[in-house]
Parts: sequence; structure tokens; C-alpha cells
Amino acid sequence: MKFSVGYQLTGDNRFLEAILRNREQISEVYFSWGNLPNGRHAATLHETLSPWEAKARMEEELATLRDAGISFNLLLNGACYGDRSLSKAFFREVCETVEEVGSKFGLSSVTTTAPPLAHLVKVNFPEIATRASVNMGIATPQAAEYLGEDFDGFYLPRELNRDLAKLEEFSDALEKMGKTRHILANSGCLNHCPARSYHDNLVAHEAGIAGMDNAIPFRGLCADWLSKDENRRMILSHLNLIRPEDLCHYEELCDSFKLATRVSPDPVFILESYAAGACHGNLLDLTEPNHAGHFYPIVLENDKIPPEYGLYAASCAKKCHICGYCGRVFDAASRNLEDLFVASADCQ
Repeated sequence: MKFSVGYQLTGDNRFLEAILRNREQISEVYFSWGNLPNGRHAATLHETLSPWEAKARMEEELATLRDAGISFNLLLNGACYGDRSLSKAFFREVCETVEEVGSKFGLSSVTTTAPPLAHLVKVNFPEIATRASVNMGIATPQAAEYLGEDFDGFYLPRELNRDLAKLEEFSDALEKMGKTRHILANSGCLNHCPARSYHDNLVAHEAGIAGMDNAIPFRGLCADWLSKDENRRMILSHLNLIRPEDLCHYEELCDSFKLATRVSPDPVFILESYAAGACHGNLLDLTEPNHAGHFYPIVLENDKIPPEYGLYAASCAKKCHICGYCGRVFDAASRNLEDLFVASADCQ
């Protein structure tokens, strides 16, 4: 079982040390470079370090991972590159970026949302594997065939994590096509979110948006949806998260599991939980985006979730309006931290 782990420039060395400690289970570390839109903010955006200090430390840490024998995946997965998308200058910048990263650290693959960029890499860097981002939403063999030979691998859609039959069918088809298959294990995105494309576009343009006199903030549709008590109770049926304990049901269907850790407040917890195959803590702290804050003071104790839950949720009829099983599991696993604090105070 291999993991693809997102690089994050943290305030200490704990995450770097966790990657090194679990390197036998890590197939690659993925990251963005420079100011190219990539689905998250720039990797060198840091609260306490200047951009130059952050870049120097990022390069130092990547060199450490390189020397430990860990492979790298470069993200070219912005949802939008604006009016530069087809320009010669932009294509030149992408090639220069691939060359720079490859010469400094070595580069085994790139992940992109843009077919022209996949073709660009294929033509100019044939030794580098190209991978279709999960944000492309490639969900059928037919869709994969449209892309021809420009993509060597595909991220399977998040929503198929909750439909093992369809996931197996698509995975088998990709394998017969000679493609590698990859699964995002811990996404916090709601299933079938209608604002996903819009949100991804906002992220791609966040630097420009930050300089505008904006009318409103956009927190994401999930934040508004989770502000209602009745919706929070149904979170399990609306997520596509694979718990560490349930990876065994998916292991034969992919070549690696991607762990979203680039903006998590605790990437060490995510990596250690999946590497160990068990989460002992708040299940909501595994997701990126992290949803734990929407539920506080309620936590969802993963140890209280029945071991059969994962397989059930991935194989059920999806008649959530008449079933209620996920809601009952949520109730059984929920703990109110304020109640625990009160009980602790009473004991004293």
C-alpha cells in the first residue's frame, strides 16, 4: 500500500520527520512550484517566513526527501490559467518550471487539469509520467479514451469511493488500457458539490481576488451547508472519505492513495493514521478541507464507528432519505467535549 503525500511548509520539522519515518509506504511527495495556479495557495505562502525564506526552506526539505529516495510529483492542476492558457509565454514558463524542478530534485510525474499541458510535458519530457487530476472528473473509460496517449494515469472521481462496484469497473478498464490508477482517500469535499468548479476557479485566481474590493467572502458551499444542525448529522453519507481502516477494500483497485495534506492544520495526524491503518481521534481531522471546526465542541470518535461501516457505505443502495444508518453511526460516535470537561471538573 503506497501513499502520495502533499508537501506542506509547516512551522516545525514534524511533518518532514513523519514523511521520512514512513518513507517505505510513500510512493511520492507532490507539490506546486512558484506562482503557477495549482488548486491551493502557493506552497511558499507562510505566516512567519518571507517568500525568500520559505522558498529556501522548501528547497532544503525537498532535497532531504530526494536524498531519502522519495519520488516527486509536480502539480500543474490549476482550474484556470486565464488568458495566458494557450500563450507561448505560459507554455515556456511551464517547461522552464518542469526543467528547474527536475534538475534540482528529480521529477517522476506531473498532475494536471489541462490536456494541452499534459501534451506539452509528453512531447518535451517523455520520461515524466502525466496524470489527470481528480478535478478533471474523469469518470468513465470513454472519457479516458478521449485524452488519447497524453495521460499515463488517472485519479478516480471522489464520489466513486462510495460505489465500489463502479469503482472496480472503471479501475479494471483503466488497467486494461495500461493506465495507472490513483484514489484520493481523504477529501473533505461534499459528494457532487455543485459549486466545486466555481470554487476551484476562485482558488486559481485567489491572488488577484485578494487585491480586489470584494463584496462578499466565499467560504465554500460546504461551510454554509454544515452550518445547519440537521446537515451536520448527515456528514458521513455526504462525504467520500475512506477511513484508514477501510483502505483494504480499495487496495487492489489503485496503484496509490493520495493523501490531501497541503493545507491541513495537522498533516502529521493524517499521514500517521493512514500509514498505521487506524485513526485514533476525531475522524473529521482527517479531511481536507478540515471540517472539525464546523462541529466543535462535537468530535466524531473514529474508534466508535463500527468496523463494517466502510464496506457498507461503499456498497449500499444510496437511499439515504429512508435509511438513516449513517446518521445513527454519527450519533453513536459523537462526543461533546464540553460534557467531558464538565465531568472532569465534577470529579475534582
